[in-house]
Amino acid sequence: MADDLKTPSPLPLAGLRVLDLSRILAGPVCCQVLADLGADVVKVERPGTGDDTRAWGPPFLPDGGPSAYYLSANRGKRSLAIDLEHPQAAPLLAELIRTADALVENFLPRVRDKLGLAPERLAALNPRLVSCAISGYGRTGPLADVPGYDLVVQATSGLMSITGEPDGPPLKVGVAITDIITGLYAATSILAGLVARERGAAGKAFDLALADCTLASLVNVVQGALVTGERPRRYGNAHPHIVPYEVFATADGHLVLAVGNDRQFQRFCAAAGESALAADPQYATNAARVAQREKLVARLRTIIAARTTANWLGALAAAEVPHAPVLAVDEALAAPQTAAREMLVEVTDSAGRNFRLVGSPIHWQGEPPRTAAPPPELGADTDQVLRDWLGYSQAQRDELRAAGALG
Repeated sequence: MADDLKTPSPLPLAGLRVLDLSRILAGPVCCQVLADLGADVVKVERPGTGDDTRAWGPPFLPDGGPSAYYLSANRGKRSLAIDLEHPQAAPLLAELIRTADALVENFLPRVRDKLGLAPERLAALNPRLVSCAISGYGRTGPLADVPGYDLVVQATSGLMSITGEPDGPPLKVGVAITDIITGLYAATSILAGLVARERGAAGKAFDLALADCTLASLVNVVQGALVTGERPRRYGNAHPHIVPYEVFATADGHLVLAVGNDRQFQRFCAAAGESALAADPQYATNAARVAQREKLVARLRTIIAARTTANWLGALAAAEVPHAPVLAVDEALAAPQTAAREMLVEVTDSAGRNFRLVGSPIHWQGEPPRTAAPPPELGADTDQVLRDWLGYSQAQRDELRAAGALG
C-alpha cells in the first residue's frame, strides 16, 4: 500500500494504487468507481491509439478529442502509454505490479499468460496484490477462451429473451448493461479483497465473467424459472408479478404507473374516479389483478388515455400513487433532481476543452465538494507515473522512450 495512505483525506481510497490494464467498458467502469473514491488509477494504454473506445464515435469532443464513449468510463484516471509487446515492457510492467495495490485486466487467457499476468505470477511478484480478471465467460469452463461482447452475453444469459414486447423479437437493453453490471461487481470484489488484506490475508485473485454477473442480475426472473421449471416470457414494459406496473399512453404523452400494493391500487382508482374497480373482486388483490392482467390493463389504457400527462401527474402525486413521466435523456439531464444531486460536473482537459461529465453516483456523509478530473489524454501522465510509482529518472524514461517501449 502506498505510503501516503496514512495521510488524512476525505476520499476513502486515497493512497491506494490501482493498475488498470483493461479496455472497453467493464474494467474501465470498475476502475472509474475506484478513482471516484480516491484511488490513484493508472490506465495503461497502447501508444498511438490507446483504449479502443477513444475512437468509438461520433460523438467526439471537438478539436481531435476522444469519443463520448471513452469519456463515460475513464474520469479521474492517469494515462500511461506502454507498448506491452515491447521487450523492455515486461520488466517495467513487473515493477508497476510490485508497487500496485490492485490490478484489473480483461485479456484473453493466451494474451494474459504471454504478458505474465496469470494469477500465480502476480502473486509471486506481489503477494499483497488484489487482482481482478474480467472476461466474457470466466477463466474456467468450455467457453473460457471465447471473447465476451455485451450483445452476445445479453443473448446467452437469457436477458434478451425477457426483454421486448410479448409478440415481438428479443431485444437488447439500450446500453451495454452486461459490462456495467460486471464492472460494479468487479469494484465490489476489489474492495472486498483490500479489506481482507488489511485483516492479514494474502492478496486475492478474482475471476469475474460478464455471463455470470448478467445471469445473477436476472434475480427474481431467474429464480422464478428455478422454482417453477417454466421458461420466463417477455412482458414488454409490464411486470411479471405486479399489475398495474407499466407504461401507459396519456392524451398527450406517456407515464409510468407503478402500483406496488392493494392500498395504492385503491388510491389510484379513487384518483381516477373509478372506485368501483378497487372494490371488484376481480381486481381487489394483486394476485387477482395479475390473473386478470389483460382485461384490467385494457380498461386502464382507456381511462388513462382520457387525460393529459400533467393532469395525471398532479392527481397521482396527490393520491400518493407511485408514478413518473417518461423522460428523454436530455430531459433527465436537465431535471431539478439531477442538479440537486450534483450529478453533472464541469471539467477542463489538458487541451483546454471545457465539457460536462456525469459524476459519481456515490454520496456519503461528510463528502468533500464534488469534483471530477477529466479522462486523461493518451499517455499524458507517462512520465509523472513512472516518477511517482517507480522513482524513474528523466534519463531512464528517455531511454525507454527512445527504445520504443513508451508512448
